[in-house]
Amino acid sequence: MTESTPSTAQDPAVEPVPDKARTGLILATACVAQVMVVLDVSVVNVALPSIASDLGFAASGLSWVVNAYTLVFGGLLLLGGRFADFVGHRRAMFLGLTVFGVTSVIGGLAQTPGQLVAARAGQGLAGALLAPLSLAIIMVTFRDGPSRSRAVGVWAMVAAAGSALGVLLGGLLTQWLSWRWVLFVNVPIVLVGLVLAWLSVRDTHMTRIRALDLPGAFLVTVAVTALVNGLIRAGEHGWGTTGALLSFAVAAVTGALFALWELRSATQPLVRFGVFRARAVWVANLVVLFIGAATVAGFYFASLFLQNVLHYSPLRAGAAFLPFCAGTIAGSMLSGRLTARFGTRVVLSTGLALGAAGMLLFGRMDSDSTFTNGFLLPSLVASTGVGLCMVANTSLATTQAAPHEAGLISGLINAARQIGGSLGLAILTTVAAAGTAPASPAAHLRHLADGYGRAFYVTAAFCAVAAVIAGTCAPGIRRTPRSGEEAPAEALGTSTG
Repeated sequence: MTESTPSTAQDPAVEPVPDKARTGLILATACVAQVMVVLDVSVVNVALPSIASDLGFAASGLSWVVNAYTLVFGGLLLLGGRFADFVGHRRAMFLGLTVFGVTSVIGGLAQTPGQLVAARAGQGLAGALLAPLSLAIIMVTFRDGPSRSRAVGVWAMVAAAGSALGVLLGGLLTQWLSWRWVLFVNVPIVLVGLVLAWLSVRDTHMTRIRALDLPGAFLVTVAVTALVNGLIRAGEHGWGTTGALLSFAVAAVTGALFALWELRSATQPLVRFGVFRARAVWVANLVVLFIGAATVAGFYFASLFLQNVLHYSPLRAGAAFLPFCAGTIAGSMLSGRLTARFGTRVVLSTGLALGAAGMLLFGRMDSDSTFTNGFLLPSLVASTGVGLCMVANTSLATTQAAPHEAGLISGLINAARQIGGSLGLAILTTVAAAGTAPASPAAHLRHLADGYGRAFYVTAAFCAVAAVIAGTCAPGIRRTPRSGEEAPAEALGTSTG
């Protein structure tokens, strides 16, 4: 049914379904926005030494090239998702892409550390709008079960593969051109996204909310930002430092105030806590918290192992992630078919079990390992599991989401993944650094490898815990209802509480 169909246009309760060509463009727009967001999380990592040398970063300040993006991105994700529902998806997409493009240019032209950190914070602001929005427009456009599952599968595959590709792209651009191109590369991506958005993204009354809960937005932004900041400081300086403890205290107080406000005072709550009565929603958010902890930390320590233990160059380290990227894509492509046959619970728990097995194999690497006898097999096993579980979990969270809550559900999933990643890095940085580094070079290399191994064992535990949660709690959905069919009450979570 196309947009010009009179029967749907006259019924205010039903929005016309976009034609097939436009739905394809909408999916492409969502994928372009998402790949840019995930690329910018990982693409700068291999360029950090060049950035430090060129701009004169102090050792203690260089981490804020990454942290500025992470902090703003994580802190504003919930607000970004709801803001898009308030102003409309088309306007929000143009705004997010434009801000991302402008701040990327500013960062690429930066002449001082402060300019670059500010530009990275601006990218985080744009990312906090685009990440939930990219998934929300899919949820609104693809309304029947099979088509939504396929579209979410493509989106999740792009999201999962984008991080691995970011490491490779960062190495290529830094070695062949300049570190500045890890930021300039966003400009052509933004231009493509703007054209696609102009051709395809529309607003409907189903995607709009009447008012934005400003007190709730302020409280949740402060709470999540303080939590992420505390985790960053804990990972860098220790869990007992004043900065970390103060941040956690602020997060706890403002988080409690936010919950009280949403439950008792907000007339149009930013987060309708009734959505968590749907088993699919709370299980998906809990599982993605562990997935974020395992995958973000896993990428980080795998990159460190390649460069610090195997002494790979940035370009070679990036190329070493190609098998990981291939496994992620393969797992993502298989996920939809396997879910249709065996159900979400089986596919999700199986993918997480494979992720745990891959991380255990990573943990067995030592200072004598090579790419072929140490890094390759765990890359393929873990990445296939990541592809399976990321697609299945995203589908689980979004299967029965109402269009007017698309931004909320998307923001929750993205925020849980981001908080999980920050939590995982904070914990595992402490685990990897345990013990006193020996003086001799050979012993120091073994010490590094042992520390990274301990970190991988903890990531395996994260995946194993998530597998147990998925296997015992996730609904075993094989197919979601088509438009017009009655959905299970448990999946919908229609309570207004």
